[in-house]
Amino acid sequence: MTSPDNPLRIYGNLSLLEMAPILLAAERFYDGPTRIEHGSVMALWGEGSDLASLSSSGQADIALNTETQALRGAVPHPDLRFIFTVAECPYRIVARRSAGIASLADLRGKRVGTQVESSAEYFLDAMLRGAGLTAAETTLVPFMMRTERPLNMLPEALRDGEIDAIAMWEPQVERARRLLGADAIAFYDPAVYTEKFSLCTTRGNLEDAAKRPRIVAFVRALIEASRHLRADPEVGWHLVARTSGLDLRIIRDAWPCFVYPATLATDTLDFCDVIEPWIATLQDRPRRDRASLAGLIDASVVREARVE
Repeated sequence: MTSPDNPLRIYGNLSLLEMAPILLAAERFYDGPTRIEHGSVMALWGEGSDLASLSSSGQADIALNTETQALRGAVPHPDLRFIFTVAECPYRIVARRSAGIASLADLRGKRVGTQVESSAEYFLDAMLRGAGLTAAETTLVPFMMRTERPLNMLPEALRDGEIDAIAMWEPQVERARRLLGADAIAFYDPAVYTEKFSLCTTRGNLEDAAKRPRIVAFVRALIEASRHLRADPEVGWHLVARTSGLDLRIIRDAWPCFVYPATLATDTLDFCDVIEPWIATLQDRPRRDRASLAGLIDASVVREARVE
């Protein structure tokens, strides 16, 4: 029996709808104490993120991030392991028609609000390349939570003409679309980019005879929570609203963009292999080969969690 003084320590971005299964699993389905903190995968090693939006202190047993941040963190810490796909969501670009934007090609020379060095910037880069452009042919305008230009300013900045488009995760793009009304035009392609919000831990934690059963038990609880959210999404809306401070109506409206797959996505390696060259360029290093990336993925936790 786990002592209340030794909770399972879980770190993730508490401003996101992606956290819904985590919050529900901890509240209803995991038979043990938890401590959920705002942070990133870097907390697995007791380190803070280099992004202000994910700054934290303390050390995690399990942690959550988009695949881009997890891949970044795995460079100095190759003992990182992807063990579960908590959420999947295609990102969107929302732009003002009145800025002369009717196609992706029209983003050339336009001001695009995004969070740099993030999954949003990767998504924007991939979408632009598909249209024959590069990010250098636009003007990136950075926004980030816990800075003077937080992400929740993006929709109003777009509406007020400070920027011409935004490339971002939910629910800010849904807020922007609603603010613009008929002036909004959206671009997205799930085949180009669908976020995989991942649960990660370390090889050492998985080899720890006392810690591994707790991690497996939490993944089992996550599977149940994810299934429950399909039948009763409203419980997730309220948990996210309470934790994030987001408006319940915006959470409800953005919710259909999300899938909570209740497993480790079978295409995780393919996805990481596609993203790795962009991460390598960002970090000014050679890209890791497919075998190295495969070593970051551990499907044994899900298999064990599915055994009743």
